[in-house]
Amino acid sequence: MEGGGETAVRCGEVDSACEALHLLQIDPSGSAEPRTGGAAPCSRNVLRKQKHWEKVIMAKKRKRTQERERRKAQQAEGRGTAGHHSKRVLKAIMKERLLEARESGPWLCVDLSMADRMTKKMGTTQESYLDLFPLDTVVYLTPDSENVLEDIDPKKVYILGGLVDESIHKKLTLQRARDQSLQTARLPIREYMVKTINTKNYHSETLAINQVFDVLSTYYETRSWPAALKAGVSSGKGYVLPDAVN
Repeated sequence: MEGGGETAVRCGEVDSACEALHLLQIDPSGSAEPRTGGAAPCSRNVLRKQKHWEKVIMAKKRKRTQERERRKAQQAEGRGTAGHHSKRVLKAIMKERLLEARESGPWLCVDLSMADRMTKKMGTTQESYLDLFPLDTVVYLTPDSENVLEDIDPKKVYILGGLVDESIHKKLTLQRARDQSLQTARLPIREYMVKTINTKNYHSETLAINQVFDVLSTYYETRSWPAALKAGVSSGKGYVLPDAVN
């Protein structure tokens, strides 16, 4: 009886120790197989709990792996993760997007060679567009041209005269384009807009660079000259759309 009682006590102690260790995710034996010799094996209840915890642990590992893969996929696609990119990575992404835009959309250049005609507020040098593009693809946009820009051709290169000043040099850009044997065109302001009555009796088709850019970009997106001219031609120019008069 003493031997049997001692064996029972030892088995109970082992069962309790095994259960405590398994709750801490520690395998006391390294295997669920019964051991030959030594203390008695753990009970079926402990082995069942061990298997349960193993399943829980494996499920958590799979979930963490899936979460890491999901974050990697989001970063690769750039969805909502720009704030986590370094400046170097953001610069590379921006350069890639600019290259894609350059290949897919129309070209627009600003001619800054007339900076000497402006007051001394800015100074920059750029490689000439004449050396960058074939002459037959270049269209110089000037309000003095006799040709109306009816559509934007993605295969063409449109040049804006970069003359930023309070004074207006009439026919300067037109003469420059003629000297370089370039095609010219003007925005269809008088074809789609009407003159308004104002106190200064002022009407001008000469727009600032940003205004021309707004007109061209809006037209390229909407294919509507009224919408494009409304976006770029301010009322101070003395021109409005006909429906604005009524």
